[in-house]
Amino acid sequence: MEVYLDIIWALNFLFDSLLLFFTAIILKREIKFWRIMLGGLIGSIIILLTVTPINVYSGHPITKLLFSILMVLAVFGYKRFRYFISGLMTFYLTTFLIGGALIGVHYFIKFDFKLSSTVFLASVKGFGDPISWLFVLLGFPIAWHFSKRSMDSIEVTKIQYESLINVMIEISGMTHHFKGLVDSGNQVYEPITKNPVMFISIKEKTAEFPIALVKIAESPEEIILGKKSVPSEWTSKLKVIPYKVVGQEHQLIIALKPDKIFLEKLDGLIEVEKGLVSFSMQQFSGDNAFQCIVHPKMLTSTKKANIAI
Repeated sequence: MEVYLDIIWALNFLFDSLLLFFTAIILKREIKFWRIMLGGLIGSIIILLTVTPINVYSGHPITKLLFSILMVLAVFGYKRFRYFISGLMTFYLTTFLIGGALIGVHYFIKFDFKLSSTVFLASVKGFGDPISWLFVLLGFPIAWHFSKRSMDSIEVTKIQYESLINVMIEISGMTHHFKGLVDSGNQVYEPITKNPVMFISIKEKTAEFPIALVKIAESPEEIILGKKSVPSEWTSKLKVIPYKVVGQEHQLIIALKPDKIFLEKLDGLIEVEKGLVSFSMQQFSGDNAFQCIVHPKMLTSTKKANIAI
């Protein structure tokens, strides 16, 4: 079988460069293009060494580790040890992630074009059967696309999870529990009292709330314009608050002050002394991970609560 060394070298050079580029994306580091190409060039040299008298050493794990270190240093440089180690470990994570995805798909569908020329992925050389270079060429960007989306999803979920708190609202003698997302982007205040406003979705809990409150959540604009009415005992509690959203100005929402608002922080349960709630039928989270958007100002309350949430 003929082996075209230039094709194998070019393919490995390309993939090493892409792996380094993706590593930079994951680490959110701004790297110059020429440094990424230099790192890929260093990594591809190991392919050329396989046809030299020192080929016995080129496949040794220590040799591969040294080349990996040189690649990371070429691309990211050395600022401090932790900075370097995070770059090296993320590079290996990216390599195994993409290589593992390709091998998994390969063995799952038994993909094989029966081409005369086959190559190994540099990152997975020596593991199992050779993979068609065309399969690698087509599968690499696909594997990266889904891997990157999964990692982004995990990162977002982690951020959201760390910002989620338990929320309890008492209104009309009833207690309601929610998962709340603390959102620094929520800067809505009642203009006169400067009370912060929390947004709560009751789309999945309409049966638990009074009919008047559900009507307010369903048609706030019509109530503001007087097209629909609510009982007088509710009218006195309502406040019309102006707010802005991206691309739109002079929007109006309806908010009211519940009997009590409780938030669960790491150091215990607190009662929000000043705060309003705007009820909505809009679902804030696609997977219903949270049902309300908590104003960050509410977390500054220091009044402790002696009840269990």
